[in-house]
Amino acid sequence: MAPASSTHEHWRTRAIGHLGWARGAVGAGIGIALAGLATWLALGLTPGGRSDVLPFLVAPLGASAVLVFCVPASPLAQPWAVIGGDLLSAAVGLIAGHLIGDPWAAGSLAVGTAIAVMSLARCLHPPGGACALLCALGASGKVPWDWTWMAPIAANVMLLCAVGWLYNNLTGHPWPHRPPRVPHPPVAAPPYTREDIVAVLDDWNEVLDVDVDDLDAFVQALLRRGGRG
Repeated sequence: MAPASSTHEHWRTRAIGHLGWARGAVGAGIGIALAGLATWLALGLTPGGRSDVLPFLVAPLGASAVLVFCVPASPLAQPWAVIGGDLLSAAVGLIAGHLIGDPWAAGSLAVGTAIAVMSLARCLHPPGGACALLCALGASGKVPWDWTWMAPIAANVMLLCAVGWLYNNLTGHPWPHRPPRVPHPPVAAPPYTREDIVAVLDDWNEVLDVDVDDLDAFVQALLRRGGRG
């Protein structure tokens, strides 16, 4: 049986060390709270006023918060992915809803188109699919959403990113993410090159949620730790 002190340290590391659940949970809560409050104030969403029409928080922001605060090194959680993915997808959803009118068809087309747009714009962000579907359903509903709905969505996204930038950097996780710099093992001929990693990924024909430079740094650190070279 492991000593009590060892067990306590293990729990502490999982809770608050590195990418512990507590760090991400606290950050996401703060991010959502501040984004909602600031959006409410900025758009003048007062009781009895425009709050009956426009929201101060949109649901896809919760999914964006999970990525920004819990996996800030993910390519899907970088600032451009969050901003471009959510806003471009929301615009796609509004357009599809107004052009097609039918919620089922508009929602289906909006999500598929949003994925294509995000991929081409290099801002793939899973919550973007939710933004596209939400806006397509809203724009094809009984009271069609107009372009003013982009205001609270944009405010939510920008404010969440601002909080994410401050919180992640203050808690030791640079955001936008920068891959760690680990020197290659001191060998006459490196055992691999960055291009080898890219070639392997191409052979696998899979999309991995990790940057090539992070994979490179991981392998370098692994080789050094194993004492090879």
